[in-house]
Amino acid sequence: MVGKLLARPFSPLPPKEYQNNKFFYGYNLPMRLNLFNLSDIPKKYHSNFIHFYFDIAWFGVISGTAVNFLNVYVARLGANGFQIGLLAAMSAVVSLFLAIPAARWLQARPTGKAVFWSSVAFRAGYLLWIPLPLLADAQSQIWIFIALSFFMAIPLTPLGVGFNALFAESVPVRYRAQVAATRNVTFAIAFTATSFAAGYILERVAFPYGYQIIFALGAFGAAMSSYHLYRIRAMEEPPPSHPLADSALPKESQPQTVSTLLRLDIWKTPFRATLLALFFFHFSHLAAAPIYQIYNVNVLHLNDNHIGNGTAFYYLAVLLGSTQFRKAAQRYGNKNVTGVGVAGMSFYVFALAAAQTPLHFYLLSFFGGFVWALVNGAYANYLLEKIPANDRPAHLAWYNIALNFAILSSSLAGPLIANWTGLASALVIFGVMRLLAGGFIIWRG
Repeated sequence: MVGKLLARPFSPLPPKEYQNNKFFYGYNLPMRLNLFNLSDIPKKYHSNFIHFYFDIAWFGVISGTAVNFLNVYVARLGANGFQIGLLAAMSAVVSLFLAIPAARWLQARPTGKAVFWSSVAFRAGYLLWIPLPLLADAQSQIWIFIALSFFMAIPLTPLGVGFNALFAESVPVRYRAQVAATRNVTFAIAFTATSFAAGYILERVAFPYGYQIIFALGAFGAAMSSYHLYRIRAMEEPPPSHPLADSALPKESQPQTVSTLLRLDIWKTPFRATLLALFFFHFSHLAAAPIYQIYNVNVLHLNDNHIGNGTAFYYLAVLLGSTQFRKAAQRYGNKNVTGVGVAGMSFYVFALAAAQTPLHFYLLSFFGGFVWALVNGAYANYLLEKIPANDRPAHLAWYNIALNFAILSSSLAGPLIANWTGLASALVIFGVMRLLAGGFIIWRG
């Protein structure tokens, strides 16, 4: 597979706006390696697609550095489980309350500008991480990070709601699978490379200066990601008729009741089934996350080297799976790929409950990465297919609420189920949940 990829002809030169811009000179390498193959795409879309790819690449830098090591840093400062949980849950709590107001704010503004300025406001918080280790004692730093997480979550809410709308406005339906697959590949490469580089830095630079370097790299990646969001332009074709389009929008003459302000009318449309299906998917996916490391260390007795190797196999599989996603989505449709993929994710937890050796863990990591590449590429496109083009912000706001409610409820339910049934039995339960979630997506989603 790798040989075939490398043997493919080089992709065409980037658009003229890049050729004449020295800033983009160094960006020719990934395009010449055929990572961004634009040969079968009309030139008018090249600029948007390239910026989407570099947006996710720089987001991979953020994720592989600052975000990836924040919990490690606060743990070294002496944070307890409650503080780490609060740090992780803060954005979900804020989003639950602000998703609907954020959607109304987005509907009154051009999506591209709203997403860009939301990203700037959110990512400016990363700059404050850099000097913090030198400005406060350990416990003060922990609570400052929690406070920053709260305030950063406010602009993160319209960014999360608006990005999917921007993607839909900027990428025609027929190219969404290809763009999503390439973004998966780009993110996996950037995340893996920068996480290894961050680990290397932390091993060789004294505490806390190594973390300041990591936070600075994350802040730079955040700025570059926002730059590429700024360069994306809406190019939406006239939206096709949609079964939800007439019923989804509130009439202008309707009184502004609580129901209309909260857009509860969306729950009376067929989109309700999509929301429930994706909630079940996210809940079943995330409920197992809190116990993975406990199971891997305490039951499988894996060391850091085993877990690191498993992560490498996982992201290798993400790369390979992403190359196959476009064909799968075009042949079977995004909904079916999502449903089958979610059901396939059940095998991971079933098999993990029966695993006994590091080799089993490596094989499961590879399988999990391959299946996740298909699901991660398909479910957002499946979501957009179910949303009327003339009412995206409100529908995406309700999806954002469903997602964040799944994050919060699963983070509580996962450990409770594990404590009640035992780790292996909990994994089996989560596997059944995933199987049912995948079937529900295919049947009713």
